[in-house]
Amino acid sequence: MRVLVAGASGLIGTALATSLRGDGHEVRRLVRRPSAQADEIEWHPDSRELPSTALTTIDAVVCLTGAPIPIRRPSTALKAKLRASRIDAVATLAEAIAASDRRPPLIAASAVGYYGDKGDAEVDESAPSGSTFLAGLCRDWEAAAEPASVAGARVVSLRTGIVLARNGGLLATLRPLFWLGLGGRQGSGRQFLPWISLADEVAAIRFLIDSDVSGPVNLTGPNPARNAELMDAVARVMHRPAFVAVPGFALRLVLGEFAADVLGGQRARAAKLAGAGFEFRDTELEPTLRKVLR
Repeated sequence: MRVLVAGASGLIGTALATSLRGDGHEVRRLVRRPSAQADEIEWHPDSRELPSTALTTIDAVVCLTGAPIPIRRPSTALKAKLRASRIDAVATLAEAIAASDRRPPLIAASAVGYYGDKGDAEVDESAPSGSTFLAGLCRDWEAAAEPASVAGARVVSLRTGIVLARNGGLLATLRPLFWLGLGGRQGSGRQFLPWISLADEVAAIRFLIDSDVSGPVNLTGPNPARNAELMDAVARVMHRPAFVAVPGFALRLVLGEFAADVLGGQRARAAKLAGAGFEFRDTELEPTLRKVLR
């Protein structure tokens, strides 16, 4: 199988490419510079530029692009960058798939932030979108894949939760804080944080590449944790305190519009994955953290 991956240098993309290659599959990476290796294809999604031959022998397309969301108050320029890094990439690939003869499936990143703050209510893929900045971003991110879907290609939107990995994602931010004794909950700590291990994230994407599942799919483990529970578990695993709680008003001062996404949560359930027969390997928070952080 030949898989074209956008965002192959990121946390999930790197792990996915390694996994696919380990099983003998061919991975071709999209890069925004002149290609320097045989497996690289230069593209420029900001101007919708993709070589006409990029999809010629491709069996599946995976798009995992997206600039990281920083911990600071958003500016107009920052919000534009976050949108462009996601929407332009998916739109470029979707339009190319629609124009191709092969029409390979498009597996494109999104996030559980699509739902906004749902409190304690359990949500599956049928739940409506929220009203926060991230919810709106995710709506437009997923909508950018529409040309491929209209043309008859199978499209999957990966509504991923917090990916637990040692050297990336949330834990890469938390580890230095906990080592300094500055770890603790954010806001009330009651907001749900749906999480998934990096190993399960990669396994789920590979499962979706091979399956006939389409539409939005929650990539979240079966036991979402509250913010305070996650912080306490990290503290126990790292043998550090978790006393420095960040009050909601402070987050609103620092993060502005982004604070609503930090202080809100989603008790997301991976209903489609479960219905399709996918089985998570990492189901309990603390054992997963011990495995990841050991």
